[in-house]
Amino acid sequence: MGGSNLETRSLLDELRNIDKKFLFDLGHPLLNRIAQTFLTAAGIGAAQAVSREAYFSAVESVNGDLTSCLPPEITAPKKAQRLSGVRGENNRKSVEALVKSTGKESLQWGLAAGVYSGLTYGLKEARGVHDWKNSALAGAITGGALALTLDNHSHEQVVQCVITGAAISTAANLLTGIF
Repeated sequence: MGGSNLETRSLLDELRNIDKKFLFDLGHPLLNRIAQTFLTAAGIGAAQAVSREAYFSAVESVNGDLTSCLPPEITAPKKAQRLSGVRGENNRKSVEALVKSTGKESLQWGLAAGVYSGLTYGLKEARGVHDWKNSALAGAITGGALALTLDNHSHEQVVQCVITGAAISTAANLLTGIF
């Protein structure tokens, strides 16, 4: 009778249960959670990178440059980090630069989400409780891992990312029940 159950489920039922199951099973809940959060965040990172570049391209095409409409604290550091090859000799180089940048950014987003999710799950299982301490440690390790993906990372940047990651994740954990 398992076949008849599949026949009676509608597309709406499948969409309602999409959060309860994952596309594939890796054999352990920890691996499933890491893979799911990595893929979800990587997709979000890719969409964010493409939309940011589309916005900057639109602003540059209308105004001729970014400095006329954006504050200097946004344009000065970001201009060097933007896609250097987007204004290539041809469209192929521009697309290659966009794909490379989008891939790197989606990998960074996926890494951050996967590491954080895996660490919080593992710490919860090991300690038997999910509290701010788990969030602080997971955020610190995730911040350090993310800092190491930067092009020119220094000791100070790594320490700053570790502290920032721990602070943000701890604050998010502590504020969860308030709002």
